[in-house]
Amino acid sequence: MLIRKRKGWEIPEREATPESVYCRRREILLGAGFLGLEGLVPAAEGKRPLYPAKRNPEFTLDRPVTEEWAATGYNNFYEFDPQDKQAVKDKVGSFVISPWKMEVTGLVHKPKTFDLDDLLDMFPLEERLYRMRCVEAWSMAAPWTGFPFSNLVKLVEPKAEAKYVRFWSASKPKEMPGMRSTPWYPWPFFEGLRMDEAMNPLTMMVTGVYGKPLPKQNGAPVRIVTPWKYGYKSPKSIVKIEFVTKEPPTFWNKLQSSEYGFYSNVNPHKPHPRWSQASEKVIPNMERRPTLLYNGYEKYVAGLYNGKEF
Repeated sequence: MLIRKRKGWEIPEREATPESVYCRRREILLGAGFLGLEGLVPAAEGKRPLYPAKRNPEFTLDRPVTEEWAATGYNNFYEFDPQDKQAVKDKVGSFVISPWKMEVTGLVHKPKTFDLDDLLDMFPLEERLYRMRCVEAWSMAAPWTGFPFSNLVKLVEPKAEAKYVRFWSASKPKEMPGMRSTPWYPWPFFEGLRMDEAMNPLTMMVTGVYGKPLPKQNGAPVRIVTPWKYGYKSPKSIVKIEFVTKEPPTFWNKLQSSEYGFYSNVNPHKPHPRWSQASEKVIPNMERRPTLLYNGYEKYVAGLYNGKEF
């Protein structure tokens, strides 16, 4: 009878990880909350790490990049907390972002439902330094990682009658306590862009910041960034994108049409009904700076407008 002596490094087959579990290791790790591993797993599989991505030198700043602790600790994300910006980061723990599906539908020739890996595999990522201006007159500057949104638009091939793009954010009241505390809001959050705005080179689909995957409080796992508009025009945690013919309704415009227009372009000369927009407070020290027209991106976007779309 042949008796095989097991080598010291071998383990019994009954203790080995099942193949089905090993193949799902990325999903399991991310679901457990190890967000940083999303950028490291590709390296372990022989692929180039996703983060940090190469910086695009086209986009520079007139101010220092906001410290990471401040940009990830001071957030407007009403789904988690509608009042305390510094509390949002402490209320996102139950928010599940893996697996994540994002449906692209409406007036397109190639509708598709993406998962996060689809987006990360299809489109090369780059880092861009952008200013961000909140309508509440505070601002920051962050190194976003993502790809031009126009890349995704071209992939799904919009029909000629598609004139606008509508975005829908996640709606998970059990995981988002702010939704439960404000049931009178028209949840889920929804926003929109004109097609030429969506195709503008500045419009970015973002999956990371500070050389890492997006934190939940900053809109994980995928969001839009439109740096010439007030921050609420950059929807977070997107689950659906719809191409439509008519100007779509938007969340804040539906709540307060006299205060929040469809375009919401940054304009120091047009005050909010309740405060001036001529200057802004830069987090975390809240020093004052003059607000720039189109948030300083006039050369990229002024040609889209006749001067009245604010």
